[in-house]
Amino acid sequence: MAVKVMMPKGSDTMTDGKVLKWLKNEGDTISTGDAIVEIETDKVNMEVEAMGSGILRKILVPAGNAVPVGELMGVIAKVDEDITALLAPGGTAKAGTNGQKPAPTAPAPASATKGASPAPGLQAAAPSPAPAVGGRIFASPLAKRMAQDLGFELAEISGSGPNGRIIRQDVERRAAHAPASRAAVVDQGSTRAPGPVLLRRPAPAPTGPEYTDEPLSSMRKVIATRLVQSKSPVPHFYLTIEVNMQRAKELRESVSLLDPGLKISFNDIILKACAAALRQNPEVNASFQGETIRYYNRVNLGIAVATDGGGLITPVLRNADAKSLAEIAGESKDLVARARARKLLPDEYAGSTFSISNLGMLGIDEFSAIINPPESAILAVGAVAEKAVVVEGRVEAGLRCRLTLSCDHRVVDGATGAKFLQSLQQILENPVYLAF
Repeated sequence: MAVKVMMPKGSDTMTDGKVLKWLKNEGDTISTGDAIVEIETDKVNMEVEAMGSGILRKILVPAGNAVPVGELMGVIAKVDEDITALLAPGGTAKAGTNGQKPAPTAPAPASATKGASPAPGLQAAAPSPAPAVGGRIFASPLAKRMAQDLGFELAEISGSGPNGRIIRQDVERRAAHAPASRAAVVDQGSTRAPGPVLLRRPAPAPTGPEYTDEPLSSMRKVIATRLVQSKSPVPHFYLTIEVNMQRAKELRESVSLLDPGLKISFNDIILKACAAALRQNPEVNASFQGETIRYYNRVNLGIAVATDGGGLITPVLRNADAKSLAEIAGESKDLVARARARKLLPDEYAGSTFSISNLGMLGIDEFSAIINPPESAILAVGAVAEKAVVVEGRVEAGLRCRLTLSCDHRVVDGATGAKFLQSLQQILENPVYLAF
């Protein structure tokens, strides 16, 4: 009996999948459990296993194409088995698409289209000289200043703006064709010294198409949908606190001395501190359910990770409050690495009760994150950096980090969110809490 190779549903949010590559070719012998095709879901890349044995008789969706969940991608059957019914219209999936729009038809000749732009690679006609109305030449203020600084008369510059108005690009074009010595001349009557940009020839105008459209990846489609679902109906509010990270730094250094092979990051410390703070403030470890508020008995932390191919995924560190700092460091490092390679299993990126997004390593001091529904809060972590702080009337260098909590006001009130941040601050500033 023929075995259908279907596009599986890899997650609750998945509506279609993309075939990355076929691991078997038509005519290959297939055994039950063999990985036969690699697909891209909205979260990860995964291999699809054969549900039966036989010969891979037909590949219906070539690599690079996408089809909806549940559509037929291929057929496994015996050599002499009739699969005509599966391949007939209505008995199989429609040919997949790669998410791109149909290729545009060739442009009509310029002579056939009124007002058409010159074809790519052809020299556009030079703009007409700027018309003078009543002895006045029209030019934008920036173009006038640039022409003055470069020593050009407006009358010698052709305008390409509305009604022949001279714009910045016209002055740059004139400078590009002027002798280098002329381009460096500045009106002697001007008291403003030319900046360095005026002493070099401007870069040539870019050629080719005005823009390039790229189709959304499966992950980016889900991000677009879910964030609109979060930001629009969920009443966000934000609370920010600054934390002294000096003792957290000392903890990192102490751990390295005790175990040189154990690498602890500030993010690991913040994960551990968040888990402890959520245990102290269970009202934040919750979600809005319409008619009820659900309070979670476990602390499952979602770690926002930017993937190498673009997009965002949140692997889940489960029961984080019951793990040691060393366990959190090891497990989070593994989850992040596999998330970037899009090698997570479905149950490794679902079920978080609270999320953390850290842009501090990219030099961001402070930002506000969008809540990952159905969670009621997300913590945005800024850079851990030295800055001047006042201590008992003296200005000293201090190590500080700004943390911003985004809250769903349907679940978390201002005072509730503030108490959570106070608990988090106390834990981070007292490493004795973090050592266990």
